[in-house]
Amino acid sequence: MAGSRGTGNPGGDGRLRLEVRAQLGAATIRDLLFLAQRIPYPPTKGEKIRAWPILQHLAASFRVHLGCLVDDPEDEPHIGTVAALCATSHFARLDRRWAKLKSLTGLLTGEPLSVTFYRDRALTAWVARTLREIEPAAVFVFSSNMAPYVLGRTGEAVTLCDLTDVDSEKWRAYAEQGGAMQLVHRREWRRVAALEGRIARDMDWSTFVSEGEADLFRAQWPAQAGKVRVVPNGVNFAYFDPAISQNAPYPTDQLNFVFTGTMDYPPNVDAVRWFAADILPIIRGHQPARFHIVGANPAAEVRALAGDGVFVTGRVPDVRPYVAHATAAVAPMRIARGIQNKVLEAMAMARPVVVTPDALEGIDATPGTDVLLGADADAFAAHCLEAAGPGAAAIGASARRLIERSYSWAGRLQGFDALLDGTAAPR
Repeated sequence: MAGSRGTGNPGGDGRLRLEVRAQLGAATIRDLLFLAQRIPYPPTKGEKIRAWPILQHLAASFRVHLGCLVDDPEDEPHIGTVAALCATSHFARLDRRWAKLKSLTGLLTGEPLSVTFYRDRALTAWVARTLREIEPAAVFVFSSNMAPYVLGRTGEAVTLCDLTDVDSEKWRAYAEQGGAMQLVHRREWRRVAALEGRIARDMDWSTFVSEGEADLFRAQWPAQAGKVRVVPNGVNFAYFDPAISQNAPYPTDQLNFVFTGTMDYPPNVDAVRWFAADILPIIRGHQPARFHIVGANPAAEVRALAGDGVFVTGRVPDVRPYVAHATAAVAPMRIARGIQNKVLEAMAMARPVVVTPDALEGIDATPGTDVLLGADADAFAAHCLEAAGPGAAAIGASARRLIERSYSWAGRLQGFDALLDGTAAPR
């Protein structure tokens, strides 16, 4: 059964508020409640890559009270790192197998299953006490799944939900693929869309990583369009730096193509299966090539791809060596929402990156100059071969310059400041 752990949990008589303010000083520093469906560190997967720099950014100007879930035992050692950044925190342990069963209660309540999956009784109580006793000036919710913890309960606080992308559209895409889960996916699509509508109406701000996602949301909820903003992702280009020497994790006697990501995430599963089945054989018709699938929790369909020059690594301590020595990083996404961090990271490492149109959404890169763009298997394979040619270095160098110029986290995250300090007004 799911367990939970709290640090600095508010008590019932307001003692915490007095203690926090006495310990942390100036009364002008405001309190902020931050909710996330997963512990935001280490930043090794899409949502955490965004959540961790946001948390760091907000902690520079707010006393942060963090509530989140820990659904991976590998993340347990990092609880202290995250707690040290916060005034108070609560980490609810989530057993994913039990949570899947528990999520079925959504069929009775009419809620999205993805909401009931992340519901935790102790975290619910902690959030209620924090709102009551700390009276935060602002509430920052990371992902729609966490919004029900606070909807209708925030008083005078400025409220912001960082939806990142229009999650209901992901479920719609799954439903359109058919299959045994089609009815479940269709239901989830409609329930998540209804929740997004409530967020649009009830919260002060809804934010997204790209104009494409924001425009889609505005079209769905036009009466709330003035409360929608874009705060794009950045990349830690001091960490993803081609100047840092990396030992090759595989032989480099032939072409090597690398895909990075969490490998039980359905869009990633679809991408690597498509590459292995339809794109890699075309490449091999011209030159010998290997395909490296690098990321945690590979699904059974991904593990089944291993063999005949396809390598499934599982979790690795550092993806940079795999990217640094790749002929190209590939992002053959056919189902994608928001910005693909894997693309930004490979660009930062000055590698040629071959993308589909969906993988390029929200990234201001010029095809043919900063990245290589292929919409179908033949075009994608042709660009993979092009990445092995003499122009590859120039494309990688141009990509790195673009990242340095336009994709710093510090610059990107300033977009949250005016929204949370109460000075911004809906358009």
